[in-house]
Amino acid sequence: MTTFRKPPHAIGDSSLLRISPSLVRPDAARCPLGRALRARALVKAPGRLPAKPVQDFSFSPFFALLDAVENDGRSLDEAAEDPANFRKCTPVHVAWAREAAHRYLTARTDREAARGVAGHSPLLPVPIAWVAGSKKLAQPDARGVTQYERTVWGRGYASQDGLVREIWIPSLGTVKRDRPVVEIAAVAHVLLTGTPSLTPFGAPSTPLPGPHVRPERIRVIGVGLTDGSTETLADWTAEETEHRYLRAEVAASMAELADATEARPSTDCVRCVGLPDCMAVHRVPGLLGVDATPRKRRSLSVSDLRAYGDCAERYHAARVLKLRDGRTENAAIRRGRVVDAWLNERHADPARASCRAVPLPERLPGLMDGEQHEALAMLHRHRAHCPFDGLAEHETVEPQRRVVVYDSRADVVLVADCDLVHTDRGGVVVRETKTTMSTYTHADGLMRQYPQLALAVLLVSEGVLGGDTLRSRVELEVLRPDGVRLEELDPHDARTTARARALLVELAAGWAADRDYRAAPSSGTDCRDCEVHRWCSTGRRRIETVDGAV
Repeated sequence: MTTFRKPPHAIGDSSLLRISPSLVRPDAARCPLGRALRARALVKAPGRLPAKPVQDFSFSPFFALLDAVENDGRSLDEAAEDPANFRKCTPVHVAWAREAAHRYLTARTDREAARGVAGHSPLLPVPIAWVAGSKKLAQPDARGVTQYERTVWGRGYASQDGLVREIWIPSLGTVKRDRPVVEIAAVAHVLLTGTPSLTPFGAPSTPLPGPHVRPERIRVIGVGLTDGSTETLADWTAEETEHRYLRAEVAASMAELADATEARPSTDCVRCVGLPDCMAVHRVPGLLGVDATPRKRRSLSVSDLRAYGDCAERYHAARVLKLRDGRTENAAIRRGRVVDAWLNERHADPARASCRAVPLPERLPGLMDGEQHEALAMLHRHRAHCPFDGLAEHETVEPQRRVVVYDSRADVVLVADCDLVHTDRGGVVVRETKTTMSTYTHADGLMRQYPQLALAVLLVSEGVLGGDTLRSRVELEVLRPDGVRLEELDPHDARTTARARALLVELAAGWAADRDYRAAPSSGTDCRDCEVHRWCSTGRRRIETVDGAV
């Protein structure tokens, strides 16, 4: 147990430690200190909460509709006609929420019908959250905490006698069947030991007066909102729940979370109150060339900017809200993903053998028979340009290196997943590998065709990746079944960096200023390929105009 140190720019105190199961979910890519800060519910950034011109919490309208149906007794059609349930939601978000709520309620109805056939009493909605361990301590402990709380997220249900408690945890896509054991055990234990409580934002929970019945049966149900699929993740007695909680070492995981001090740059940075004081994150003020807008901090990747340029509403729906209609990836995406996976595995091998010396597989997983030849041909072409050829053993190699940079002027956290970063005689090399069937080259050059090269040039020139800029380079490897290109960009060349900056400013300016994501899709965007078009009236109209069919 260690004393928690509040970041200098933050306000509030660490007297409340509120831990949700997602915070104890193992994830090496996340920031331990950032999670510890999120668990301190009273520690926050100074000033008023920033504006949110458009709803960016995917489940907000979905939960509003379910509250109206399950808690207020309204029909889904009635709830869907109430604009109060869709505050600041885009039309795509609204359409998705109506469909998701319908699927969820249908799944609940089917489950309850099955329970009735089996002779079980119905489970009723519980509108008040269950919170465990919320008793206040008389004095702060060594961590400075006076109140520990364990919470759950989802939709709660209970039998009328209180002996059965159940929680449904929704997923945006299909049902998530691979939740870690520690997370499921943490959820179940809160259901077993928790008390119905008021949980105001930024304040300790307040248990409602009892008496409260200790349940004898606990269930955790996963539900996928894309197809209404469900999975029973836990169906345990009270004794089994206690046993699983101990066996999964949930308490130890929560203690590790509470005492974490390591800062690890990650996607957690975007919501971290400690970011202004964090020394682990590279800062490049003005990297995007845009000014901050009066809204909450955002994360951004070059892929986001390309998606926004194609269609603002698709960007918001698919990349911010993470909505997908579950369609199968096309052959080009599958091929690129499989080729990348094979190269990443090879380049992560500690033996550091050149791909030239490694035999190619006869088949690649995840591809259909007719797709194998093209992907294997691309890997064959790569062997002539493998970055390990002639690379000294002492050089460092990092496949799929995630780089996180904070542009404090724009108040944006940029995230770049570089295909390969390695050192070379004092310099640093960023290798981006692309797969294509086309020989097309953009008239305005490589960086226009592949904007991630522009960001890589600036990351190297600004010293974010280390190394001597004079000895550094950015490489582009383009693989085709019938050939390969290897191009280089010099991050020390003033003209190259100037073009990279101008391109990023051009791509980011509209994104940074946009407040409602309602700009029309670009003329070259094919709405038939869009993963959210079934909820988009604009997309349906464009498809109908092009080919006369929705």
